[in-house]
Amino acid sequence: MDSAPNTSPTAHEMVAVFDDAGRAIGSAERARVYDEGLWHASAGVLVRSGDGRRLYVHRRSDTKRVFAGHHDCLAGGVVEPGETPEQAASRELAEELGITGAELTPIAQVSWNGQWQGLRLRCHLYAYETHWDGPIVHQESEIAAGWWWTPEELATHLRDPAWPFAPDTRALLGNRVAPDEDRPGKHTGTAGNE
Repeated sequence: MDSAPNTSPTAHEMVAVFDDAGRAIGSAERARVYDEGLWHASAGVLVRSGDGRRLYVHRRSDTKRVFAGHHDCLAGGVVEPGETPEQAASRELAEELGITGAELTPIAQVSWNGQWQGLRLRCHLYAYETHWDGPIVHQESEIAAGWWWTPEELATHLRDPAWPFAPDTRALLGNRVAPDEDRPGKHTGTAGNE
């Protein structure tokens, strides 16, 4: 979910910086946020089919700085300065999957203190969901491929620790990929390294 392509314009993009309690305290260039392990925020959207029986899963492009080539079920990215998590989620959904005007419902929130290839990643994560049966258009620099799976298919893959899946999304969603009728309520909390 926490996108960071290996391109110099993106490295200079400004990202909102937070304290460990989730309060915005300033901003910094994306490269500095990752290099120094600064607390930041990321928001993403779980896309369910209109009937709730399928979830959209994608593989991140190999050019991403964080979680390159990994699978994910959230279209999302970092919160920019002055932006709310919901605004970031809506923006990222439009950028990555071409979905606009969809209603977002908050489903999970967690503070994640993780690692990726020697980088310390500390992020306040926010998940939303929407139901969508319209067209999906990938942003090629972000998404290599995408497909619909049943919640059971995704859950089976998530139980495999060797399956390359974005670890922040795995920590954030937990069992939130169940079919609509089987899902528990909103989750908030803290997640450490997996």
